[in-house]
Amino acid sequence: MPTSDSEDDIPSNNQKDTEGTQILLADPKAAILRLSLPMMVAMTLMTLYNVVDAFWVSGLGADALAAVGFSFPLFIITIGLASGLGTGGEAALARMIGARDRIGASSVAMHTILLMTILAVAVTIPLSLFAEDIFVLMGAGSAAGLATEYARVLFLGTFALLFGEVAYAILHGEGDAKRTMYAMAAGAVANIVLDPLLIYTLHMGIAGAAWATILAEVISAVPMAYWLFVKRDTYVSLYLREFAPDPVITREILQVGFPAAAEQVVLALMTLFLNGIVVLISSTDGVAIYSVGWRVVSIGLTPILAISTAVVAVTGAAYGARAYAKMESALLFAVRLGLGIGVGLAVATFAFAPQIAAIFAGSGDASAIVPGLTAFLRVMSLVYPMVGFGLISASFFQGTGLGARSLTITVLQSVVLSTLFVWVFAIELGFGLSGVWWGVAAGNAVGAMLGYAWARRYTAGLRVGQATAVPA
Repeated sequence: MPTSDSEDDIPSNNQKDTEGTQILLADPKAAILRLSLPMMVAMTLMTLYNVVDAFWVSGLGADALAAVGFSFPLFIITIGLASGLGTGGEAALARMIGARDRIGASSVAMHTILLMTILAVAVTIPLSLFAEDIFVLMGAGSAAGLATEYARVLFLGTFALLFGEVAYAILHGEGDAKRTMYAMAAGAVANIVLDPLLIYTLHMGIAGAAWATILAEVISAVPMAYWLFVKRDTYVSLYLREFAPDPVITREILQVGFPAAAEQVVLALMTLFLNGIVVLISSTDGVAIYSVGWRVVSIGLTPILAISTAVVAVTGAAYGARAYAKMESALLFAVRLGLGIGVGLAVATFAFAPQIAAIFAGSGDASAIVPGLTAFLRVMSLVYPMVGFGLISASFFQGTGLGARSLTITVLQSVVLSTLFVWVFAIELGFGLSGVWWGVAAGNAVGAMLGYAWARRYTAGLRVGQATAVPA
């Protein structure tokens, strides 16, 4: 660790761009591809390790799968808070890069990391102390003990988990997708290797799955900490000595970060709501279907999610530079790319749903859920082509600093419309468990298209405003 600050280290607006920032500020279509492709690889591996968790845990029985399912919303809330903060930092950072303000970009990164540290303390203590009570209130029943065992271990690694999410966002926000990929991939591969070793070889059971996740997060966080604080070859320069709290920058981060975190909390609460509906209609087997099924669906969504993360940085940089034509071009290209990928994934998932279900729930007691899991996958695959419209539009609004609009799209899709359609299909029409799946699919599809229409209207307004502006 350097003991003094050289002139080259201290951020200056006269310093040269990095390779990543050059990508961000160049052709938006090329930038979307160059940022999203490495993230597709990394996020696929990370999603795969979540599915691998489910695969190895399935050997412990349906109660263990349900325990992970009940823990999943709390885990998602924790990740969501950090991811939301990271998204706010990434969007603000990208806008600073577009405005050619390196000092401001470095300050954004430092504010984001310090906010993350506060968040880690605020999240870890209550979730560790009250895990068992929470699971009882969730109706976990016989799975409550296993869920508590899994969750309490998992929350020990909250700081590493949150730092990883924020560091990913900082690197990605300055266009450094390759090293982000390396760090994420290292953690994912470590988790895949550690799962069977800790769960079965060392006979740690469901706690072994949690320990594997913690160790993987640490392995992922270490290289990023090295790049940011020791090697210091990033666009941003992080020095506590040079840091001064700035409420304006904090507001810039939180005006996107808070709604983005709220989106994840909304999604997690919606998962809790759906778990409750599923328990009323079915049993813990239904929760297991939803838990495993959504993990599998996440693999299908990974390429589209990767595209949406690229959209945050690319549109943020274009917005900061007031290059509205580039911003609109990035949105249109990303949506078309997401649509093409979504159609291909939908066809493949629908055709091979039985085989996929057998892979992820075909061992031990969990094999009983294979038919139900097959039905879930086929219903959800039908919405893949539409997913990109909503995700990318939400990310577009995050990049431009309009986090509240992104949150509105998520609430519309996942709460208002999904709840409405779930009630109609599952309760009013009596479709039962399959009605829940159809309701979720319909709500997300309709909401996605409405979100895209909103984003297009906003870009059109910016272009018109810029064209008619009177030069100063």
